[in-house]
Amino acid sequence: MRLPFPDWILVTPIKVYVEIPGEDGVTEELIFDGKCNFSEKSRTILNERKQVVELTGKAVFKGDIYPGKLIRGYVEVDGTKRTINRSRKPRNPDGSIYSTELDLM
Repeated sequence: MRLPFPDWILVTPIKVYVEIPGEDGVTEELIFDGKCNFSEKSRTILNERKQVVELTGKAVFKGDIYPGKLIRGYVEVDGTKRTINRSRKPRNPDGSIYSTELDLM
């Protein structure tokens, strides 16, 4: 069973870049250029090293924008570059990816 995704909330243009380590250093690859649901709500969390991190926004995309891989890199939204702190991929009851959520710093 798949849950319906509300497409009408996808209104903010965004570009998502991943950083891929290689022999010649880190390369950047554009993986998504489209619209998302972006909220600019600020909050603080503790990371895995128990350090305080301030998140400046959250981006939600329909489905899996980078299938089978973790998303590490940055996004460009409204002319501002923001680093990706964490990514999540909640699932539908049938096991398929419902959405991709990126917490931004």
